[in-house]
Amino acid sequence: MAEHTRGIFNIPHLLRPIHYYIVSLTLILIIGSVQISAQSLSAAADLNKDGDMSPLMDTDDNIINAHGAGVLFHNGTYYLFGEIKKGNTWLVPDQVWECYRVPAGGVSCYSSKDLKTWKNEGVALATYPNSPVRELDTGRVLERPKVIYNSKTQKFVMWLHTDDKWYGDSKCGVAVSDSATGPYRFVGSVKPNGQMARDMTLFKDDDGRAYLIYASEKNATMHVCLLSDDYLAPTTRYKRILKNDNREAPAMFKSNGKYFLITSGCTGWSPNAARYAVGRHPLGPWLRYGNPCKGPGAGTTFQAQSTFVLPLDNKKDEFLFMADRWDKLDLESSTYLWIPFTMNKGQFFIRR
Repeated sequence: MAEHTRGIFNIPHLLRPIHYYIVSLTLILIIGSVQISAQSLSAAADLNKDGDMSPLMDTDDNIINAHGAGVLFHNGTYYLFGEIKKGNTWLVPDQVWECYRVPAGGVSCYSSKDLKTWKNEGVALATYPNSPVRELDTGRVLERPKVIYNSKTQKFVMWLHTDDKWYGDSKCGVAVSDSATGPYRFVGSVKPNGQMARDMTLFKDDDGRAYLIYASEKNATMHVCLLSDDYLAPTTRYKRILKNDNREAPAMFKSNGKYFLITSGCTGWSPNAARYAVGRHPLGPWLRYGNPCKGPGAGTTFQAQSTFVLPLDNKKDEFLFMADRWDKLDLESSTYLWIPFTMNKGQFFIRR
């Protein structure tokens, strides 16, 4: 499952007056030169406890539309990239799974200084009916866009899953821009080292090396592939990990020299229990662990599927788990779930 829809975030307290809340934490998260009050991202156990699904609006008072999202933090600004889900949902015929689709709407971009107030920066990567660029046709699939910055080339590089409506192509696409907000120029698509690639994410390490992580071998096995120095192509250095585990929706992060990978099971649009793995290097070896989610709803990842983990404060080992809640019959109405968590002696739990 690798689809995402109209922007309704499951963090209703971000939209209410501050006196409305009993804030459980008062520390300030320091991120570069940006200060973010933890009251905006804490009290995860209180999220949606009354079933509130308040929409997160941009500064133009429109609902944010960014699914399968990833976040780039660059020069004091957060950039949120995601799939644009708009239009009627339809079922691709003659498939063995519930292959629901909307037209490929391209990739949206929003910017924020505090993760609360989001400005719509427009369409970062556009799609078109009958596009001369095959991968950018609205009749196809564009999923899980992620963007990283290359300090050597001073380019912003986007990778995403590109496919036909039947999931037959199973490729990764790459695009590049001089600006974080775009527009991005599509470079091409590839099966890394000849292997199929579906749900994917990017990870940029402290040494500047970047890795492409993707579900491969008909989703049976995850691959981790080192990218070229310019981030525009896969190298031949890759590893097969989580072999025969049937995992998708990868989200990688790093803490105290160790690498963590959260994934989802392959159950179509239906939610399932997340799992995580830990490695000493992005290329492994990786040790498998169980579900990081705890509490009521943990068995379905709180009715959501992982898409990204955003570092909030490296000194305090604080992160933001980002996930999608799919509405397979109306993908434009799908929602989001963001939950902050803190590492504790190499362990972490995600709780609502």
